[in-house]
Amino acid sequence: MTTSECHHQTPCPSADSPDREAAHIVAHHPEQGWSLLCNGVLLFDDTGELLPDGRVIAPHRPIGNLLFAAAA
Repeated sequence: MTTSECHHQTPCPSADSPDREAAHIVAHHPEQGWSLLCNGVLLFDDTGELLPDGRVIAPHRPIGNLLFAAAA
């Protein structure tokens, strides 16, 4: 699915956009740990992503002490 197929007002960000995770969820499967966004991105619970062109974005959530340092 491409952004041109998005019918939301304002259109969802494209899969190539840095804010691609802001697109609307069109399918959510928490039992399997993933959601499909309007722009065709598969977003995984660990914050990893699979883009429509097959590229993989590694998980990017804060881990361990980085989370606590940000809160301090």
